[in-house]
Amino acid sequence: MTAYQDTARRVIATEAEALTTLAGSLDDRFDAAVAQVLDTKGRVIVTGIGKSGHIAKKIAATLASTGTPAQFVHPAEASHGDLGMITQADTVLAISNSGEAPELANLLIYARRFGIPLIGMTSRPDSTLASQSDIVLPLPQAGEACGTGVVPTCSTTMTLALGDALAVALMEHRRFTAEHFREFHPGGKLGAQLSRVRDLMHTGDAIPMVSVDTAMSDALLEISQKSFGVVGVATDDGALTGIITDGDLRRHMEGLLSQTARDVMTAAPTTIRPDALAEEAVAVMNKRKITCLFVVDPEKGPSALGLIHIHDCLRAGLG
Repeated sequence: MTAYQDTARRVIATEAEALTTLAGSLDDRFDAAVAQVLDTKGRVIVTGIGKSGHIAKKIAATLASTGTPAQFVHPAEASHGDLGMITQADTVLAISNSGEAPELANLLIYARRFGIPLIGMTSRPDSTLASQSDIVLPLPQAGEACGTGVVPTCSTTMTLALGDALAVALMEHRRFTAEHFREFHPGGKLGAQLSRVRDLMHTGDAIPMVSVDTAMSDALLEISQKSFGVVGVATDDGALTGIITDGDLRRHMEGLLSQTARDVMTAAPTTIRPDALAEEAVAVMNKRKITCLFVVDPEKGPSALGLIHIHDCLRAGLG
């Protein structure tokens, strides 16, 4: 174990202890802050300067992505016109560990002048920010992990955690689901992970499908035209009953063109529901060593609603 690792463990342990202290310090003021945000008709305006500003940006982004309209406003820019971004329908969440950041002064005055609800997050209950706030979310006194007490470490970690706690409490009240979350995260890895099969599947005429009595010459043509390497086989009433894959073709190579789809198909193919996560489809395909799945909704009947291919999942960032 190196001295660097010793330092890292000490820092992490110190910050973990600070978080435990924060958790034990929560009281009715946290409930009041949640209620205030829920009552907000506009947005939550999150502000702070320096390290608190960086944390404020993250809190605003987390709130916005979890169903609470929020926006970061830089307090210095607010003094040069950005106060116009703040309306009386909003709630301000101002963050300052000391509670005395001079850059916040004009924004606090503006909030008080127009009766805009103000939530202050600070470690100083006797500070200007605390005295001007309608609700104070206090940060407990905790030494910084740097050892000198001057580098924001424990204080910023606690601030970030308190912002996360606020966001998650609001999520749970609103019953914010993964599906809602995906609406705000259509791109990137998160969007891909939350994609549903119905978002990626091919439908309509793009589905390779033949009837049980289709001659294999026509089934081969369907496989070639649709370019998925498979074809589904349906009964006369449209129910998916089988699938013809490359393996099925090889197993029935002798006299193939004299046979029908019913003779060659593999019965009862593996299917997936349209509302299943696309990640689940990838898992099923990997486990069964196949490249595509027909999509069937048992509640709507046994017909194939679509087809999802592993390439669709890979293009979406899965796999």
